[in-house]
Amino acid sequence: MSTNDTSTAAAPTSTYRLQLRPGFTLDDAAGLLDYLDRLGAGALYLSPVLAAAPGSQHGYDVVDPSRVSPVLGGDTAREALAAKAHDLGLGVVVDIVPNHVSVARADANPWWWDVLARGRDSVYARCFDIDFDAGPILVPVLGDDGDGGRAALAELALADGCLVYHDKRYPLAPGTHAPGDPVERVHERQHYRLVSWRRGDGELTYRRFFDVSELAAVRVEDPGVFDATHAEILRWARLGQLDGLRVDHVDGLTDPGGYLRRLAEHFGGWVVVEKILAPGESLPQSWPVAGTTGYDALREICGVFVDPSGEADLTTLALDQGVEVDVVEADVRARRHAATALLRAEVRRIAALLPPRPPEGREEPSDEAVRRREEAVAELLCSFDVYRSYLPEGERDWVRAVETAAERRPDLAFELEVVDRRVRRDPHGEAARRIQQTSGMVVAMGTENTAFYRATRFAALNEVGGDPADFALTPDEFHDGAARREASRPRTMTTLSTHDTKRSEDVRARLAALSEVAEPFAEAVRRWTERCALPEPALNLLGWQTLVGAWPIGEERLTEYLLKAAREARLGTSWTDPDTDFEDRVRSWPARVLGDTALRGEVVSVVESVREAGWSNSLGQKALQLLGPGVPDLYQGTELWDLSLVDPDNRRPVDYQARADLLAHVEGGWRPPVDATGAAKLHLVRTCLRTRRELRPQGYLPLTASGPAARHALAFARTSRGAAHPGLAVVATRLPLTLAEAGGWSGTALALPSGPGTWTDRLTGRVIAPERADGLTLAHLEEVLDRYPVAVLTRE
Repeated sequence: MSTNDTSTAAAPTSTYRLQLRPGFTLDDAAGLLDYLDRLGAGALYLSPVLAAAPGSQHGYDVVDPSRVSPVLGGDTAREALAAKAHDLGLGVVVDIVPNHVSVARADANPWWWDVLARGRDSVYARCFDIDFDAGPILVPVLGDDGDGGRAALAELALADGCLVYHDKRYPLAPGTHAPGDPVERVHERQHYRLVSWRRGDGELTYRRFFDVSELAAVRVEDPGVFDATHAEILRWARLGQLDGLRVDHVDGLTDPGGYLRRLAEHFGGWVVVEKILAPGESLPQSWPVAGTTGYDALREICGVFVDPSGEADLTTLALDQGVEVDVVEADVRARRHAATALLRAEVRRIAALLPPRPPEGREEPSDEAVRRREEAVAELLCSFDVYRSYLPEGERDWVRAVETAAERRPDLAFELEVVDRRVRRDPHGEAARRIQQTSGMVVAMGTENTAFYRATRFAALNEVGGDPADFALTPDEFHDGAARREASRPRTMTTLSTHDTKRSEDVRARLAALSEVAEPFAEAVRRWTERCALPEPALNLLGWQTLVGAWPIGEERLTEYLLKAAREARLGTSWTDPDTDFEDRVRSWPARVLGDTALRGEVVSVVESVREAGWSNSLGQKALQLLGPGVPDLYQGTELWDLSLVDPDNRRPVDYQARADLLAHVEGGWRPPVDATGAAKLHLVRTCLRTRRELRPQGYLPLTASGPAARHALAFARTSRGAAHPGLAVVATRLPLTLAEAGGWSGTALALPSGPGTWTDRLTGRVIAPERADGLTLAHLEEVLDRYPVAVLTRE
């Protein structure tokens, strides 16, 4: 057992994320290790590898934490992969899911099966957050055409000692079944009840992941449950086969800080947590982790490439089209729906822990008092400006939420005061814990999964961890954020694309270029909409941006994306209440647009006008990420241009043979042009990763340009390990269309750090010949950036 503080544990120089699935197994991952080593990666970063639900395409639906997924190759393949990675000098980082397990197939999850069979007497009952006092465990799986699931009950059958509903099997408690017993009577004798799927949101008796009833929360705050769910993972660490962990959905845990401290007692490697930080928010200092998985860095790195001058035209377009532009108001409405409808069961369970105000002259609270108590809880959950407060150290976040809720609903002042008193008096009590667990769900489901599909003024901003209200980031704000990261969490992960992002880094980079030509783009959208509109304004605006941002894209991919976006937005259809006519109109749109020769030509013309600027932005943000503070993660396949959209689109197979072939050419000395092949991005990625692995840069020094195009240069310097002077400088181009219109870099120079030696651009191999003036070492950007819009300069 190790007692190392993982915030100071050895971190990889970088990570490369692979999405395992049936068809891409641990053996397949092992076959890529040589390529990843040549690319310059510091560690292999794997999606969850424990046994998952049958047919799982992502691994986050674990059914058995005690073994490696046999579909992925089992423990033999995992062990071989770790050995090969370590032989090459690569670390191994694994994604783990401590918050929940899949119960979609009861017969696939031995713990859940035993709980259903034995109820609270099951040895696994302590593993799940179940309200046994509320009656039988409700399992919301029955079909429901408006009859409450009554017709579906007639479809239950008994077979092989199980209760069967279509392809799902459920256990029978001992002594509850005899030959000839009617199936409905047998069902009524169980510790569970199969009920309409519609009852899950309002009546569920077990805690779950968000509103997904097929994912039941696990009580890892119980030491015995922690030990049982982590035994296999920690065994790998004891064998020296595991170097780092990515902890999924840490905000869903009862006590994130306590969980992470317990994990650190057993695991001394590098640990990062999937945690979305609001602008200005920091991780609790008591958490023994290296940092987050990098959405805070993503927001800053992408934001600095957006042109603030485009905000007015895009806002006017949204208003003219009838699209929500008040992000705060859109958030509040979406969060209220999440709290009062999608998570009503969780809200009711919290409210039941609080004393309602009985009417005058009565000892028992009225139905009205109970309703008001629930409304107060729901309003509070909608009022956090962070995903979750961590009490008692996050009391300021808590106080702001209570005050905001009271301002929005002064009629609930008494009830909110009751909640506030109860939670502050006992910040570790059940009410406090459940509110904290649920607030993050409300924010994620309301903001990310709903409001981001409604307030579609500029989709590049509507990203996990993003802030659509903050249109662009200034260079000074970017430098401040990077310096804070280096000072506070230098080993945190940074990212630009993940399996959870709404769109890939290269789609966002192209959309950022649109902000430079916002007026003509807005006029184009108005023309296109008159000719071929989607059936709802927010979806329509999102559709045109997506078409331009992800072009070339086929009908099938675009249709699947738009249907998901429409269902998430819940403005014309939804997952739970689909509108067939609306969805048919959405399905027909891609074919109509792509089949209209003139319209398609206009779209392609807009794409061509920003394509090269998008490439410039892509290379710029990649250089900033890969060589800036933190541990950069590279999502699978994004070493070439990748125009993926939200999952499952971003989990499509990657053509690694094509990437390996291009890498071989680059290794032979080829310096590719910036073109549609994406080879230039691969060249940049390889250069940055290998430079990082060699120099181990530290510190952060913003660099200043002077001259007519100074605002278009974004640059910083870092110091190589053991060096006395900064020996690495990174230069990126901002707002390339505006730069070209103004005449380019002529007369603009960058001040490089002083010191002995010469500077070489590792992308071109050229020695930079700076001039010295007024005590400064000036590099002329017209020379430095004549071949690529970025430069990686090292002092030789």
